[in-house]
Amino acid sequence: MHMIASKSPFVSNFAQIGWVVKDITAAQTFFREAMGIDNFSKAEIIRLEEFESTYYGEPCDGESLVSMAYSGGTFIELIQPLSGSSIFQDYLDKNPAGGVHHVAYSIPVANLDKVISEMANKGLPIITSVNHPIANIVFFDTTKDLGVFTEVMGITEAGEKAVQKMKS
Repeated sequence: MHMIASKSPFVSNFAQIGWVVKDITAAQTFFREAMGIDNFSKAEIIRLEEFESTYYGEPCDGESLVSMAYSGGTFIELIQPLSGSSIFQDYLDKNPAGGVHHVAYSIPVANLDKVISEMANKGLPIITSVNHPIANIVFFDTTKDLGVFTEVMGITEAGEKAVQKMKS
């Protein structure tokens, strides 16, 4: 296990649990019928190349269906890979039933470079980055320590507004 001695500035900003699923409609149905969570957004296609995304430092061409719900103070993200290479497709290839892929923390975008530097100093490399208008997102490989990836979202001003809208 990596020894992480100092607190990172995002530890108190837990925001999301992300599942990679093989069928987003079936996953939404499960959450609705088994958990009573019925406020998932309409699934939208996310094309990672549109957001200058990288995967192991190279341009990423992955496409996925994505849907979100807000429940109990936490966002639930469902991701169904559709095509191309991505951290999500690799996960589904290794875990055909799908499962919990990542936990996510949110911070102001101005603090993201500091967090990236701190995580790199702790031996936790970036696997994927995404420059979305609502957040600059990085996924760190924490799978050896936690069994899941850790996502850090540097929330932009537009992102703050989007988060408030999703919460309401």
